[in-house]
Amino acid sequence: MGAVAALTVGMLTAYAAAQGTSTKGEPDLAAPQSFDAIPDQAARSAAMFSELGRVLTHPRCVNCHPAGDRPRQGDQARLHQPPVERGADGHGLTAMRCASCHKDANFDPGRVPGHPEWHLAPREMAWEGLSVAQICAQIKDPARNGGRKVEDLVHHIGEDTLVGWAWHPGFGRTPAPGTQKQAGALVAAWVSTGAACPQ
Repeated sequence: MGAVAALTVGMLTAYAAAQGTSTKGEPDLAAPQSFDAIPDQAARSAAMFSELGRVLTHPRCVNCHPAGDRPRQGDQARLHQPPVERGADGHGLTAMRCASCHKDANFDPGRVPGHPEWHLAPREMAWEGLSVAQICAQIKDPARNGGRKVEDLVHHIGEDTLVGWAWHPGFGRTPAPGTQKQAGALVAAWVSTGAACPQ
């Protein structure tokens, strides 16, 4: 059993090394106050969402919001290996559940990310291939955002620990831009200014 575990970790490590080992994050997100010079409130709101779009279109988010039933991985958004599928509940198929490999925390020696609730976003929340404007329209639509009001997104993006993983992805994966707190502040300011979408 120990030999199998060692072989698995070795294979995962080799695969992860081939994925790249960047650990640098992107620059901080602009603070909501930096948009105060935009006099039109709707334009200011849309500009804040465009800044938030740097997070929402980042591989840390898009990889788990795929257009199909297979997650993506790495900074290059490669199809997940091994070839897992979404399953009915987003936690994988019976034969290969997400939790089979993804545990409660990142396992950096094997380059395996982790969180207690590891799973794919629902199909209706797919962002892969969408523009920031399209994601904005989707994220405001309760039929495509998990039944949330825009006000609920402040907590979801700013405090949810699975979303927060994007800023602490472990070795070999570039964190999302800025911090979760900065993203939450942008969402709150976007909502308070009318939740306008960029064109």
